[in-house]
Amino acid sequence: MLGLPVVAIKMLITILGLGVGASIGREGPTVHVAAGLMNFIGRRFGYIKPKEAMRFILAGGGAGLAAAFNTPLAGVVFAIEEIAGAFEHRISGIIITAVFFSGMVSLALLGNYSYFGTIHANLPLGEGWLAVLVLGIVGGLLGGLFARMLLLDSKPLLWAMRLRERHPVAFAFGCGMALVGLGYLSHGAVYGSGYDQARALLQHEPGAPEIGFGPLKLLANVVSYWAGIPGGLFSPALAVGTGLGHTLAPLFPGANPSTIMVLGMAGYLAGVTQTPLTAAVISLELTNNQSMVLPIIAVCLLARGTSALLCPVPVYRAFADRIIDKHEEESVAAAKAVGANA
Repeated sequence: MLGLPVVAIKMLITILGLGVGASIGREGPTVHVAAGLMNFIGRRFGYIKPKEAMRFILAGGGAGLAAAFNTPLAGVVFAIEEIAGAFEHRISGIIITAVFFSGMVSLALLGNYSYFGTIHANLPLGEGWLAVLVLGIVGGLLGGLFARMLLLDSKPLLWAMRLRERHPVAFAFGCGMALVGLGYLSHGAVYGSGYDQARALLQHEPGAPEIGFGPLKLLANVVSYWAGIPGGLFSPALAVGTGLGHTLAPLFPGANPSTIMVLGMAGYLAGVTQTPLTAAVISLELTNNQSMVLPIIAVCLLARGTSALLCPVPVYRAFADRIIDKHEEESVAAAKAVGANA
């Protein structure tokens, strides 16, 4: 799965998916591609033992996220919090070195930019902190619900899993038509990664999406991933969270709307991925804002705990477990076949 042909084809399909308007992100394939490249480099230099290869894969994953968003700290934290499977792999000079060079290359090619620009948001202690509670709970619940919908492992969604397995082309066509309908309702705002729409909301730019953007974008993300198009969860989740904050901002008239949207963005991302540290760090780096450290950490921790009520196993871990289980089943079946032939 980390072979160069696989990651190259995945990158191509992701570009095609974004080109036709699928509601997906580019950072997931970027993580996959970077991990595959680092795995290839490590093997070329003779690091073929599993523990040695794992360090290169971890480093590549962190570097990929750092390059996708120009967020070096988030790349390191993501590799530590989400990808690493054992403590001895978590503190690794290879990870930091790979993220450093990834950041340097990104800096040389794209300049020193902030993904969403500088967002002037603040929430003084004791003032408006009800928003942290509300957005943490709502973001966590919606993020956990979205993760369960992606996994298709709950009884109300088993019909979709069976239909996709039996009629994959027809199912994908239906998802595409559903996306077209959502695009019509949102005047085209739900197409793509959601970066332009989220930035417009955070910067209060003319032509920003309307109040209902968040829920429609969430549904667009679901049907895009159900169709089987490879893509990342981060960018679309950031857009949904920003839209969620935009929808709930009128409930907190005393707070800056940008503050509520940043909290919504961080809370929903933490709810989807259940990685509160990564969500907090990436939200701070994406908005070039250091004054929101405590509120963002608080909303991410609350969202992570709330999300676990609906989705006990984090979505990335659940997908990885499925791949491992399938591999083990195929290995057992192959061993039985060899034994029968013998």
